[in-house]
Amino acid sequence: MLRLLPCWALLLPLWNSAAWKPTGRYPLTDTGGLGLEFDGIGAVSGGGPNSRASLHILLKVEIVGGDAFGQAIDGTEPSHMHYENDENYFRGYEWWLMKEAKKRNPNIKLIGLPWSFPGWVGRGENWPYDHPDITAYYIISWIIGAKRFHNLDIDYIGIWNERTFNSKYIKLLRYTLDKQQLQRVRIVASDNLWEPISFLMLLDSELREVVDVIGAHYPGTWTVSSALLTKKKLWSSEDYSTFNDETGAGCWARILNQNYVNGHMTSTIAWNLVASYYEDLPFGRCGLMTAQEPWSGNYTVNPPIWITAHTTQFTQPGWHYLKVDGRLEGGGSYVALTDGKGNLTIIIETMTYHHSACIRPPLLPYNVTPQKATFYLNGSFSQVEALQMWYSKLEFKSSNSTLFQYLGSQKVCEGTLTVNLGLDEVYTLTTLTTGRKSRYPDPPPSKPFPSTYKDDFNIRNPPFSEAPYFTDQTGVFEYFVNASDPGEHVFTLRQVVNQRPVTWVTDAKNTISILGNHKWVNITLSCDIYIEKNQGGAFIAGRVDRGGIYVSDAKGVFFWVFSDGTYRVTGDLSGKEILMKGLSGVRAETWHRLTLILVGDNASGMLNGYPLWENVTITKPENGWAAIGTQSFELAQFDNFHVQAS
Repeated sequence: MLRLLPCWALLLPLWNSAAWKPTGRYPLTDTGGLGLEFDGIGAVSGGGPNSRASLHILLKVEIVGGDAFGQAIDGTEPSHMHYENDENYFRGYEWWLMKEAKKRNPNIKLIGLPWSFPGWVGRGENWPYDHPDITAYYIISWIIGAKRFHNLDIDYIGIWNERTFNSKYIKLLRYTLDKQQLQRVRIVASDNLWEPISFLMLLDSELREVVDVIGAHYPGTWTVSSALLTKKKLWSSEDYSTFNDETGAGCWARILNQNYVNGHMTSTIAWNLVASYYEDLPFGRCGLMTAQEPWSGNYTVNPPIWITAHTTQFTQPGWHYLKVDGRLEGGGSYVALTDGKGNLTIIIETMTYHHSACIRPPLLPYNVTPQKATFYLNGSFSQVEALQMWYSKLEFKSSNSTLFQYLGSQKVCEGTLTVNLGLDEVYTLTTLTTGRKSRYPDPPPSKPFPSTYKDDFNIRNPPFSEAPYFTDQTGVFEYFVNASDPGEHVFTLRQVVNQRPVTWVTDAKNTISILGNHKWVNITLSCDIYIEKNQGGAFIAGRVDRGGIYVSDAKGVFFWVFSDGTYRVTGDLSGKEILMKGLSGVRAETWHRLTLILVGDNASGMLNGYPLWENVTITKPENGWAAIGTQSFELAQFDNFHVQAS
């Protein structure tokens, strides 16, 4: 627990307690100028209210949705242009999320970054730069659509998430932005490593001119000399990605300070803000908070949220760092910022090695010890008489962490303040009196996904919307109005991507959307399917064991039917592990009902209510989600989905 020393204690010998190291002395002044401008703290796909995380920057993964792996490894997000002659600026949840963020913080910055691109952009190649004019048109149409349809001003745009950049394209993007009167939109490059982008910027003055911010992912708090020599703003434009327990909070606390102290980075952006996807997908609960049960409404405000508040509630973009070394003598770090109007905020962290490792990159060992720290307020801050104190202590052997606790107004004695710093603690000392830890209602209790679930896809939302609880892993499944069918299949769920996207990572050759509980073992799954072309196929599946960036290797029990009148049962999504095959009589442009029954190690399937295959032995996987999908990127429809599971 932090303890402030009274003024008279400064006159005592500094070694009077064996438990604390001698006092480190840290002057804070604006005399001689200020440090770098602070650009804010943000998160991928999220914003926060002023009484909690209070994020400054909103970064949208797949904000330029590309119909492929876009939800940063856990699924897909729909594009505003599935096809070249198709535009729809209401698909997906990102528009809603940006507007909600703006309601809570009108000054929040919006950043767009493509994870992938629709196949038409690449003209059949898995590469967006062969036709840079088409790629620039696709990106800029999204920026213009954001303003036209949602009154959203996009502040920054990126190139391609963690993939190769192209200097010619970056220059053309800047030229095209300016031609469309979008001079205010700044370019971030390259959302990968510091090099080679920074090295090439030193050699190419035109490239250096058009790139406003160099963004690196997971820099480990360090930068490189070529990036510093560009004199550009340096951002950790994606960081964290760590499970949101106390260790995750320790990771976040450490890098928020040390990205500036070690690497001169003026913004840090977390992947991701809210973990709102099935926990058994890759990087489950790697958000600053968790809301992964829309069927129950349960959510948790996890420790990283309150660590965020230590910085964001007491600073704003446009403030400046003070020129300080930032390293505490006993380990840990501190930063100090000012608004240039006399306000001062100091953030201190003493995270230990074993309690603050991020998921990447590897953290080299270091030591932190309990210590005293004396801060000397000079220059414009010499007349400060008191600082408000906020405090967190992360506990790793119990659930008794202290998170964002207000300790009151602390007197500054003749410009001097000495504190005892323990281990795994975060402190904010500030002249601002606006800090607040808000209360929030108790969430509904957590409960598993319903063991019986039905959806007839009779539209509750506009066409092109996603169906509840289905999580697209490849392809895009949307509500569809089938005007040509006057019968029971007027409203369906349709897979709409008909060309393989330009992907960020290795994508499956099939489309697939998962649903339910990863622990499901025994299930009876039925669904009507409609294959729209003569050389197509569709499937239903159970015990699907993986998704996200690993979905191409997914195992399970997959019941396929094809428009050539055959069927196949496979143990994997790729279709290589054939368990049973034969004739089915299925044809395109006709509705058929598939039923898959899994009980213990036995599987069987029905077509249109009649047994088609049975007594297939299943050993692995032992459990997994339910799923629907198609043979390739093709148009197909699904209706009257029903699953019973245990």
